[in-house]
Amino acid sequence: MPMQAVRPKILGFISEQASAWLVALVVFLAGGALTLIVAWAASDLYQQQVRQRFQLLVNERYTRLQERFDDQEQRLNSIRRFFVNSDEVSREEFDGFAQPLLLRTRAYSWAPRVFRDQRSQFEHAVSQQRGVSFVIRELNTAGELVPARERDEYVPVLYSQTQSLLGSPLGFDLLAQPLRRSALERAQKSGKLAVSQPMQLVGVEPAYATGVLLVAPVSHLPTSDQSQNEPFGYVMAVISMRQLVADGLPKPERDNLVMQIVDTSDLDKRVLYETSNTVGSSDLLGARRLTLGDHVYALTLRPSQVFDQSNHSSLTTILTMGGLLSLLLGALLYVLVSQRQRAVKLVEQRTVQLRLREQELRGAHGQLRSVLNAATQVAIIATDLRGVINTFNAGAEQMLGLCAQQVVGKLTLESLHLAPELEARAASLSVALGKRIPASQAMLVESPDNLHEAREWTLVREDRSQLTVTMLATVLLDDHGLWIGHLAIYLDITEQKRAYEALAARDRLLKKLSAHVPGGIFQFTLEPHENWRFIYASDGMRDIYEIETGVLQQDAKKVFERIHPLDLERVRASIRLSALQLSHWREEYRVLLPQRGLRWIRGEATPEELPGGGTLWHGYVSDISDLKRVEEELRALSITDSLTGIHNRRYFQDRLRAEMARLNRTNGALSVIMLDIDHFKRINDKHGHAVGDAVLQELCKRISERLRRTDVFCRLGGEEFMVLCPHTDGEHAYSLAMELWQSLRNEPMETVGIVTASFGVASWRIDECIDGLLLRADSAVYVAKQAGRDRVEAERLRA
Repeated sequence: MPMQAVRPKILGFISEQASAWLVALVVFLAGGALTLIVAWAASDLYQQQVRQRFQLLVNERYTRLQERFDDQEQRLNSIRRFFVNSDEVSREEFDGFAQPLLLRTRAYSWAPRVFRDQRSQFEHAVSQQRGVSFVIRELNTAGELVPARERDEYVPVLYSQTQSLLGSPLGFDLLAQPLRRSALERAQKSGKLAVSQPMQLVGVEPAYATGVLLVAPVSHLPTSDQSQNEPFGYVMAVISMRQLVADGLPKPERDNLVMQIVDTSDLDKRVLYETSNTVGSSDLLGARRLTLGDHVYALTLRPSQVFDQSNHSSLTTILTMGGLLSLLLGALLYVLVSQRQRAVKLVEQRTVQLRLREQELRGAHGQLRSVLNAATQVAIIATDLRGVINTFNAGAEQMLGLCAQQVVGKLTLESLHLAPELEARAASLSVALGKRIPASQAMLVESPDNLHEAREWTLVREDRSQLTVTMLATVLLDDHGLWIGHLAIYLDITEQKRAYEALAARDRLLKKLSAHVPGGIFQFTLEPHENWRFIYASDGMRDIYEIETGVLQQDAKKVFERIHPLDLERVRASIRLSALQLSHWREEYRVLLPQRGLRWIRGEATPEELPGGGTLWHGYVSDISDLKRVEEELRALSITDSLTGIHNRRYFQDRLRAEMARLNRTNGALSVIMLDIDHFKRINDKHGHAVGDAVLQELCKRISERLRRTDVFCRLGGEEFMVLCPHTDGEHAYSLAMELWQSLRNEPMETVGIVTASFGVASWRIDECIDGLLLRADSAVYVAKQAGRDRVEAERLRA
């Protein structure tokens, strides 16, 4: 029995597939345990390294700060020694000595001791020396410097070298403040440096105001019989904790430590300095003691968020990488263990597939023979490399009238084709390919510009009749990819060609007919999703829109780009309405053409619903620009007086009715001015009708020049005229009539001299009809004529 027949199982019941999962699971768990051990060890090592780094930073920060505190003491002691070893120190000498020492110190000052009986003399001497008034001062309750009160002793600031932009508080008595007095007394008592309690410094910018005062007593050198002399003054260092501590340290957003300094001698435990950065999540803490003078300061240091970010743990990375490695190792072992079983299954599957394929090939071979024999409308012919036919199906027999026994192994493919056609094709291929192509291969060689395309050929039937077919030829390859012959498929297209010729004849006829029809004929579809398309467009469409018919059939939107913007939406809406109601479409609209400019177009079409959705229109368009121009001319003639060129009675009546309708809807004002030429009959009788016509024309010219654009000037007939004044009340209309009356009287007319007219003015009244308004205007003219003519009369009030 082969080994594959027996599948051993682990522990007697676990299959090979299950064992692969078990191995992968065990490896994954072992890898996870190892990862946890490594992570624990790395975490412990990380904690030790973090503590060491933190202690290094704490020691470095403490050492730096203590060095700065010691440096302040040394600098102040050097200034004290300068005073001790000098008989007298001038202001220039003090400035020259103290100015180079100003490093992280706001100011150095010298303050001598002055007793009550010495105050006046001291202030006078200093004032003469400085050239300005000098007074010993102190701070009042408002924080302002005022002359100091009487005391037994004063310690005023005499010299000061400062970095502050606010200047030095010269004359400020240090004994006037309790904190400063306490520091001076301790320095005097001990003879050493003394530091004040935290205070607000005087003469220092607010940002640096919190700090301490470092004081050193200045005494003469002791004699042999004295251990220590009383100090005759004090030198002081004004120290801002912000400047002393923060100068040179990292910026808060980069500082690894959060620092706090507290004076241990201060009962309130006030914070002298504290950084502004944020404390991190670590519980590490560093505490040190800083000394300055006679004070001890508590320095507390904690790690900041910057420290936490720069010392992050790699625990997550170790766990992630360890888990991934364990998973990958388990997956690899699973693949290796299950590889054999998958290979065996694959072999079995492939064996079954090959057997099925063999059966399918046998069936396909039989089906192919059946298909070849069943394809009675298609001729399928195969040849060997010499061109001798070895396959000739039933369709070929029926198409050519030959039986397979007459053809197979006896005839070539060349013998079935029309010889002159093969020779012509061979000649053209030889020129195109640059080499000689024999006629026997002409139907099998493809031209470079028509690869794998069917071509028309003419075959010769058994009865010597000719048959038009399309032929598609391809090469035949064996299982090893070797060329063994050709396969040709023929399709009879005789009837199809006749149908094409009939369609072409119909298209030519339609084109001739449409060429003699004025305008353009079209078929237009509106498909779902607003897809506009021209199925057919005659040459007349090109003349209408100045767009080629081919472009129209590709993109129907080109037509809508030609339509006038004011008509475009109306045309679109009418097309949609026609599609919705399947009603006849008829529109007149304007188009803007690149060459002929503005033209008027009339279009008509009949819609029908398409089976698949959408609408199809059959219609035509024509240019009606000439008709529109004639209509406009006729309309202008119908509303224009032919003699004077102004509007006639008909236009006046239409406009008056429109204005009256507006007034009935919205209220408002409306007036009319009627005028009648005085003694016009005498002018005609004396000078002739030609001169009378010239007078009418001149009168219309003068009045038209003085009317507004909104006014309507009309000739009612003969020598009667009317001016329609919309939005005008009676008072303004009367003023306009006076202006028109003056325009006639101011300048004589040629031949006849001064021509006058009688004017009547009437304004619309509420609920009044047209006839009432015109009657009152006519009555006003009549009154003007009765009163002697050549005047303007307003309407008469109703009784």
